[in-house]
Amino acid sequence: MASKKTSSNNIVVSTASPAPPRKRTERARFVKPVETPSLTASTTAVDQYPTPANAPSQDEIASLAYLYWEARGCQGGSPEEDWTRAEQELRARAFAAHA
Repeated sequence: MASKKTSSNNIVVSTASPAPPRKRTERARFVKPVETPSLTASTTAVDQYPTPANAPSQDEIASLAYLYWEARGCQGGSPEEDWTRAEQELRARAFAAHA
């Protein structure tokens, strides 16, 4: 049977006081939640067309804004600008169909 080898190094134990516990700090999170842009931020651009009874829904606006983002190669741009552009275009279509 093989014998277990032991080290001849001595273990040194410090008699100093222990280090104070480390404070846990919150890490900055860089994940920005996806939000629907507020409609009040761009009221002057959006209100140029009256709101007909068949105004576009938020889902329709979001879908068109997503298509604008995809058309840019899914990079860059501003979600708020895409939303405003989509809203203006859909309202213009609805107004033209209503008139």
